[in-house]
Order: sequence, then C-alpha cells, then structure tokens
Amino acid sequence: MKKRFTLAASLGAVALTVVLLGQAPKTHRLEATPNTVAVGYYWADAKPALRIASGDIIDVDTLLTNSPTGLARAGVADDKIQASLKSIVTEVTGDRRGPGGHILTGPVYVEGAMPGDALEVKILSIDLSIEYGYNGCNGFVPENCERGTPSKILALDRKNMIAEFLPGIVIPLKPFYGSMGVAPAPELGRVSSNPPGRHAGNMDNKELVAGSTLYIPVFAPGALFEIGDGHAAQGDGEVDQTAIETSLRGRLQLTVRKGVTLNFPRAETAADYISMGFDPDLAKATTIAVQEMVDFIAATKKMSKHQAYQLVSLAGNVAVTQLVDKPNHGVHVRMPKSIFK
Repeated sequence: MKKRFTLAASLGAVALTVVLLGQAPKTHRLEATPNTVAVGYYWADAKPALRIASGDIIDVDTLLTNSPTGLARAGVADDKIQASLKSIVTEVTGDRRGPGGHILTGPVYVEGAMPGDALEVKILSIDLSIEYGYNGCNGFVPENCERGTPSKILALDRKNMIAEFLPGIVIPLKPFYGSMGVAPAPELGRVSSNPPGRHAGNMDNKELVAGSTLYIPVFAPGALFEIGDGHAAQGDGEVDQTAIETSLRGRLQLTVRKGVTLNFPRAETAADYISMGFDPDLAKATTIAVQEMVDFIAATKKMSKHQAYQLVSLAGNVAVTQLVDKPNHGVHVRMPKSIFK
C-alpha cells in the first residue's frame, strides 16, 4: 500500500511533464441520457457508455434519484424537472432497470484497467445543476415519519451555498456523490446499486467532496466506472435514507494504478486519510474499516500493526457512514494528515 500514496505525492510533477510533452489529459463530456446511464446496477457485462485513456477527465452529468411524478407530487413545477430525467424514466424500462433504483451515469471503460489494479478517482470539481433538492423520510428509525407526506423540497442557494431547512435553520451545502463505483467481480452478476461493497458504489461518504481522491479495487477489464446519487448536503449516517438529493455536474480524473492491490475502497482528502468498511453487521463493518486503516498506516508509515492500532485509537476518528443502504452498513475511519510531521 505504500506505493499508492507515495505515487500521489508525485502526481503534480508527472502532470507537468505530460503537459510539457503536449499530452495533456483529454476531457470527455458525458451527459446523462437514456443511452449513457445504468439504472440500478453495477455489472461487469454492462456496455460502456464511454471509453477513455487512463488519466483522462470526464465532465459528467448525474441525476437525482427520483421520478418526475414524485417531484411533481412534492411541488416541483414541471418546467423545473429536467428533460433528461423525464426521458430516462420514460425510456429506460423493463430489464434495462434494477435491481436497485439509482440513476448512474456510465459505465466508463478506462483503457488498461485490469482485475488486481486500482482505479484512482480524483474529484476535481462538483457543481449544483439545479436550484433544488429533496429529502424523503424512511430509513433507520422510520416510525418518526408521517406516512403519506411527500418529499420535502429544499431551495438551494448556489451563490451562498446554503439551504434553509426551516426558518432560522440553515444547512451549509457541501456537494458530493453518494455513489461512485466500478463493476463488481463478474461471477457476482448484476449487483444492485443500493448497498455499497468492495466495488465502492453507494458509499454515501460525505467526505468525498471536490478535492478528494477515491481509490477503488478493479474487478473487471476497463473498471467500468459509474457515478450518481448526487447530494448537496448530508450528515454521517444518512439516517432517514436520503440526503439533500439533487443533480450534479462534476469533473473527475480517472487513472489506472498498476500493481496497487486493495481489499476495500480507500480515500484521501486535504485533511485526512480515509479507510472504509461495509457489511450487514455494523460491528463487522467497523472492524473492516479499522483494520484497513491499521494496515495502511503500518505499511506507509513504517510501524508495526501494534503501533498503528494504538495510533488509530489515539488520533483516528471512526464514524458511521450510513445505516440505510441495505443490506450493508458503512463505516469509515479518518486519520488526520496533520499528525505526520
């Protein structure tokens, strides 16, 4: 694991060399259309919507996970409902949909990615595509919900990056993608977009904002990266099953990392190293996330697992990522970079 993050330290120099050689990464525009989305699944046999070279950038649209009917019922005017959402809901039907419910843009085939590699996903920018988001009510303690109540629509103040929940209650907007992942192992078949797994997917990790980097183990040729489930803001746990769900436009750089072996996805922000674990048993998910951080710290900081485990207890931050994406719960561990002088 040492190789992965020492590689990250040299990316700036590598990028400069590439530009000087006249080989700057190519940017590919990827809009969300009936032909460029996978509705409800990650799958090794999915037909790519786009093929790119390793290191290229995608400028991608993603759509909120709702229907025009649901949004209209919640009070959204018809002219505010995206035409792309209407066409996808109308045209992508039957066996082209499911078993999950997320509208995911992709898959993107990254040349050179093979099982045993890692896909590095650098999130360069994330912008709010529309002026509203919604929040439903179900999730972990659903008896709090008033049945029959439509989703709550929240206006997004894109200038000040805030949303007013109720008068006097203001939520800062920190957009991120709830779901980013690759095709699972071929023998798993078509996997629901609802739970996260070793392929990443519906992690709902609010730390993965613009400027962060996600590392995902590759299980199928080309990786087959998909992205969606845009959130304008969310708390750890996502307890009522939804965040401020909205549509996003982002720029992401996808790079194949040869010889980098991962068991579970990991990530890096400006402030933290992040490990993750997913399992139906919350205790097991926690064990995985903690062990992933111990293994990473021991390998990259040249210490024993005994010392690394102690350090996780002294300086690490263990959080429940989400409790509602059945069957798997998610846990992540943040280790602040500032402690390493």
